[in-house]
Amino acid sequence: MMVWDTSVSPWLQLTAIRVYRQGEDRSEMMLDEARMFGRYVVGLREFVRKPLGREECRRHIGDQLRGRGETFLQILERGIYARPGSPYRKLLRHAGAEWGDVAALVRQEGVEAALGKLYEAGVYVRLDEFKGRRGIERPGLSIEVQAKDFDNPFLVRQYAGQTGGSRGVPTRVVMDLDLLLHEVAYYRFFMERFGLEGRTMGVWRETLPSAAGVKAALRWGKLGQRVEKWFTQHRLQTSQWKYRAFAAYTVWAGSVPAPEHVPVGEAATVARWLAGVKERGRAGLLDTNATSGIRVCRAALEERLDIAGTFFRLGGEPYTAARARLVQECGCEAVCNYHTAETGVLGMTCGARLEPGEVHLMTDAFGVIQRPKQVAAGMEVGALVYTSLLTACPKLLLNVEMGDYGTLSDRRCGCVWEELGMTVHLQGIRSYEKLTTAGMTFLGPELFRVVEEVLPARFGGGPTDYQFVEEEEGGLGQVSLVVSPRVGEVGEREVAEAVLQALEGCPGGKLMAGVWRDGGTLRVRRQEPYATAAAKILPLHLLQGATTEME
Repeated sequence: MMVWDTSVSPWLQLTAIRVYRQGEDRSEMMLDEARMFGRYVVGLREFVRKPLGREECRRHIGDQLRGRGETFLQILERGIYARPGSPYRKLLRHAGAEWGDVAALVRQEGVEAALGKLYEAGVYVRLDEFKGRRGIERPGLSIEVQAKDFDNPFLVRQYAGQTGGSRGVPTRVVMDLDLLLHEVAYYRFFMERFGLEGRTMGVWRETLPSAAGVKAALRWGKLGQRVEKWFTQHRLQTSQWKYRAFAAYTVWAGSVPAPEHVPVGEAATVARWLAGVKERGRAGLLDTNATSGIRVCRAALEERLDIAGTFFRLGGEPYTAARARLVQECGCEAVCNYHTAETGVLGMTCGARLEPGEVHLMTDAFGVIQRPKQVAAGMEVGALVYTSLLTACPKLLLNVEMGDYGTLSDRRCGCVWEELGMTVHLQGIRSYEKLTTAGMTFLGPELFRVVEEVLPARFGGGPTDYQFVEEEEGGLGQVSLVVSPRVGEVGEREVAEAVLQALEGCPGGKLMAGVWRDGGTLRVRRQEPYATAAAKILPLHLLQGATTEME
């Protein structure tokens, strides 16, 4: 039975009742979502009311860090070994890893050492398996899986949303407010490190079914930041009653502004708002993804708007040197934290970073190991493999390859995260998923450099004005380079040749570029780059029918 707060507005109750009646008429799944909304109603009121001071944040993170080994064993015992249908349990049993053996290994050698031995025994999950796109295949073992098989059984399930679909079909994820409270503890120290207290702030993130905008608005509000505007890159459809009910209640009970639709192509609207905030006395704070943040800076430069001093909290995509230069040209500062919808916060930006995208891994919440992975002929990267140590993580992870790689190091930097006990740094975060067409493979970083540095330097425009698109026509693979009309007049042959020449300088690139040139594989199209459902413009975009993908 639903629990209702009598202080909730009648309009909200009527909206929610309509959702629930539809749900009861349709299926048990919809009824489950109605119950979930009831828990959200109660939970959000408690979340907003409950204070969270600095020392409580420090104690919360410290306790989780010190108890990470025992928390991991609790997750293993209750979330995996106690669930016969768990794909992880089947992998562990196939590897001969019984509960007592794993528990002894963790207590004797530590979490990461135990994870490394399990990985070598075949206990790991690839990204496509984790997404439910293909079954798990190991010598002598075959497991059919769906994305929901990796849902975290510990969650209260106060909200269900989707990933942005950057690597394909969006995946349904569940979350509860305990996870958001844990992330608020991180952001307390992030806010202090960069002196963000008291800034007027805006959020330019997608609204439901993605949880990104809701989480950002509630997170900052919990820290006492004034969220004046919530811009969203896509419009919530009138037919989406379930999400409208969630959004309406969040606005009402969470004291956050109602979402205002601003498409990614209208970044000037956000830039003008930031200029207005600065005119009132102090530059603002904008929480958005990297593509949208760069477009705001571009719009400010084009319209001669003064947004100098604005702080951008970016995410969703790598924050490269080319993007950092554009932000600095506006007189602004930006940092990029490391989140995924399936995990929540994986890394927070280093306060003494050596490169724009350097983060501290949140080792209180995740175990991380790195293993070599062959991604193309003669090309190997250090794949990052994650395990969740937090019971509120949206998905349960045990040695899951999330499709990313980077450089891990354990160094002393003197910033707040070291003080809190998290000393593992990650630099150069990229996806190792690749673009393969006409039998030739180019790795992501090679294409990043071409679209973000080589082409803008030669033909003009910025990092989000060029994009590689892989598609299929008549059974043949085709690669298009999309060039935004904003760049102005350019010779398409000249652009294509510049791309091929740049790729020839990559390892093994001369042969691959030659094949593309001879086969006419690469073409140039003048249009705006494709954006994902989460309003990200990625260097590589996969159209339906292509055989590989990359973010």
